[in-house]
Order: sequence, then structure tokens, then C-alpha cells
Amino acid sequence: QVQLVESGGGLVQAGGSLRLSCAGSGSIFRISTMGWYRQAPGKQRELVATISSGGRTNAADSLKGRFTISRDNAKNTVYLQMSTLKPEDTAVYYCYADIWTPQTQYQDYWGQGTQVTVSS
Repeated sequence: QVQLVESGGGLVQAGGSLRLSCAGSGSIFRISTMGWYRQAPGKQRELVATISSGGRTNAADSLKGRFTISRDNAKNTVYLQMSTLKPEDTAVYYCYADIWTPQTQYQDYWGQGTQVTVSS
């Protein structure tokens, strides 16, 4: 069974930084794209950033320069470094990964979400 487990969320003051981690476990043969989405109260889930297995990144234009995505393929882990946080960054952050297993071939998996709250 494949799982994605996030960590690193919490409460931070505006201007501060946080680093989110998301580790995959289980019968993982390969991981293609990994990424982060977020959902604020009353809003739709939106893309934060993605990263390919080769390290190519894509990020929401509004977050470039403040958020950086990276991954450690050996650890099946994706990271999101967030800096200069603003109250509007408050949301539940979800990681996802496109994972290949013998049972399902490539399938998207999602983490349970981690709350990030930025106080003004």
C-alpha cells in the first residue's frame, strides 16, 4: 500500500519561513511528477508547484521567488521551502505524487494535508 505523509506545517508569523516535507512509502517502484497544492477556506484547491523526476520545476507565478520545490529521489520525498510568508498563504497544503506500482501502473496519490497558518 502506498502512502504519502506530510510534515512541517504549523503556525508562523508573517515574514517567516516553513519547510514542508512529504515522504512516500510502500510498494513504490517509480515516481514521476511530485508536487504541492493548497486549499484555503472557501476556495478551490490550487497548484503551488510541481517537480519532475529529473528536477524540472513548475510553480504558480504568484509564488515564484518565495516558494521553492525540491525532491530527494532516493528518499521518495518532496519538499516545499516557503519564505516571506503572508497571511494569504494560510491553507491546507497537500502533496501528491504520480507513482508506479505493479498493481496500478501510474496513479496519482495524495497526502492527508498539513495546515499552514500565517498570522499577521
